[in-house]
Amino acid sequence: MKLIVGLGNIGRQYENTRHNTGFMIVDRFADANGLSFNKEKFDAQLADGMVEGQKVILAKPTTYMNESGRAVRQIVDYYDLDPDDVIIVYDDMDLDCGRLRLRQKGSAGGHNGIKSLIAHLGTQQFDRLRVGIDHPKQTKVVDWVLGRFTPEQRENFDLGAADAVAALEEWVKTDDFAQVMNKFNRNK
Repeated sequence: MKLIVGLGNIGRQYENTRHNTGFMIVDRFADANGLSFNKEKFDAQLADGMVEGQKVILAKPTTYMNESGRAVRQIVDYYDLDPDDVIIVYDDMDLDCGRLRLRQKGSAGGHNGIKSLIAHLGTQQFDRLRVGIDHPKQTKVVDWVLGRFTPEQRENFDLGAADAVAALEEWVKTDDFAQVMNKFNRNK
């Protein structure tokens, strides 16, 4: 069983904001694989089904970004998941818009959702798919991440989102995360 978690904030005011990149990517993954978010349990919206011959659970925590770890901990415990069977999808200001970076472990890098996950899971050892949202030039960080993509950024984001869905599909069907990283961590 595999768990794909998209990070974001619930509520209409946050829809399509840069900080909801994780939600947008898992929504696209669900659409591409015929899954629908039809359950709410463990402080998360859930979708599940078979993808690439594997049972997959998609989760969008309803705890808001800063408490994402609380929801993920409940899911991991309930299904007795190994950290190798979990991937977290989220936004990254230090990457160009739409660029992907997959990693197996690491610090939070200032991302509050990842800080929460590390605190609740008690480890930095979990797979991550970071999707670039650009860095604000003169805008406050909070205004940037809670803002929406410009038309040019949206085009780049859409290209990156398609690659992100492909990377997640590859992640689901292989046990070789290094292979997925090598394939999708390329420079554009």
